[in-house]
This record gives sequence, C-alpha cells and structure tokens, in this order.
Amino acid sequence: MQENIPYLIEGDEKLVEYVANSKKTVDFNLKKYGALLFRGFKIYSLSEFQKVSNLICNELFNYEYRSTPRTQLGGKVYTSTEYPHHKTIPLHNENSYTLNWPEKILFFCAIEPSVGGETPIANGSFVYELIEPEVREKFIKKGIMYVRNFSVGLDLPWQEVFQTSDKTNVEKFCLANHIEFEWLSDSELRTKQVCQAVLQHPLHKKNIWFNQAHLFHYSNNEVDLKSYLLEHVDPVYFPRNSYYGDGSEIELEVLNEIQNAYQKAEIVFKWQKNDLMVLDNCLYAHGRRPYEGERKIVVTMGN
Repeated sequence: MQENIPYLIEGDEKLVEYVANSKKTVDFNLKKYGALLFRGFKIYSLSEFQKVSNLICNELFNYEYRSTPRTQLGGKVYTSTEYPHHKTIPLHNENSYTLNWPEKILFFCAIEPSVGGETPIANGSFVYELIEPEVREKFIKKGIMYVRNFSVGLDLPWQEVFQTSDKTNVEKFCLANHIEFEWLSDSELRTKQVCQAVLQHPLHKKNIWFNQAHLFHYSNNEVDLKSYLLEHVDPVYFPRNSYYGDGSEIELEVLNEIQNAYQKAEIVFKWQKNDLMVLDNCLYAHGRRPYEGERKIVVTMGN
C-alpha cells in the first residue's frame, strides 16, 4: 500500500474559475497522471460542482444499468455508492462490468469523514503487471461473463437497475448492449453479458486490468450472506456472479490473487472538505473504506 495522494493541484480561488482559465493545463495533467486532486479551492454548491464537471468532461452521463444504489441529487450529480458505512467497497473501474463506461469520474468531498471513509485508487496497469501472466492470458482469451438475477429482496430490483418499470424498455436496452435476458417470472429477470477483462488504454496503449470479476463473484459477499447463498440458493439463482466468458468457474485462488494485486497497487489519502478528485476511469480504479460519522462524497462521470 502506498501512502500517497494523486497529482495535487492547490489553490484558494473558486474552482470553476480556475478550471475555466486553466482548461488546457488540467487536460494535460489528467492525460499525464491519470489522477488529479484539487485541494483548497472553493466550491459552494452541487451546481458549482456540476459546472466544474461540465468543464472537465465534454458530456456528463446518467448512471445506467446500475450495479449499486445511488441517488440522483440534481442534474448529473449522484451520491457515491450507498452501502452501509461499515462495509468496504473493493477497488474497481466504473462500469467495467459492461461494454460501455465513462472515460472520467469525478468525486467531490462535501463532508469529510471523521474516521475512515477514504477512496483508495489504483493504477490498472500496475494491477495488470502484478497478476501472473498465465492468469492474465486466460482472462484475455475467455473474457468475463456477468450473470445477474433480479428478484425481490436479495439485490437491486430490475426497475432500479434499468431505471424503468417497462419490460419493453428493458429488452430494448439489453438488445442494444449485447446483454442476454430471460424473464423467469413476471417480476424476476436474469441477464448475462460477456465483457472484457483487460483494456488497452486508448492514449498510453498500456494493458489495463479492467473488469469487476472479483466484485461480482459470490465470494465477495459478507460471510453471513455467502453462507446463506451456498446453503439455500442454487448458484444459477445467485443475485450476481462472475465466470470466465465460456461459463466456467473462476477459481477462488485466482480471485484472491486479483484482490492482492489491487491491495499492493492502492494509493490512499485522507479526504478534506472541498477536495475534488478527477480520475481517468480507464486507467484508475477506485473503492471505499469503512467509516464512522457523517460522510458525503458526490460523483459525476462522463467523457
């Protein structure tokens, strides 16, 4: 673990004015370093955060085909993942469980956590190099299959994931995005999608570990839920799971190796109020550590 921070840019003026006046420099540094931390600048509202985001991104995205609960706070600003404060969110690249993802993701610290709550990051090219070559090659050759079962009580309902209650709209989205779907009942849906394990960075041309196999796999669940699933639920009905792209099981020791690679590559820093972190989402993974007290990190994403 590196005790470090992303490339630091410090100032005391309004951030929206600084970015507007220094757009070329900001773009250059993001391409060079892949992770920027603006500190000391003034951001007075979420609408100002969105203005900064609009300057950094050509287009902001809505959060579609969701894997975690978030609240839309207005415009294209969302809460960070709304998991219980005691849980760890493993390192991952946003939407790397799909065939479409934002190139950039921005995190704004409106309320800094008093204890914990860091957002660790990790360079995906370092993660790639830390994984054994034969493991990498197997994933590159086969890809990763993500299987999701949407039913009442165990995970997000399909209505929230697809942001619609119209089955026709769900089916159109799946067909447009190469997602297999099957209605198991009026209220239950299963999807399957085979996606990339590794991405060649469009600028640097380095291979990047770019997937969420370790996060979707049933073994990532807390001990009680994992035990319940293994004892009471047929694996084909697990709320979410990951496989090699041919449908074969991913070995637990391989998943442990991936988790260890992320841990070795991670960079951790303490949030301060009004910090803004900008990540090249293709290059840098992010996560969340458990925290105590209040914490408010909000997010935008785009290209």
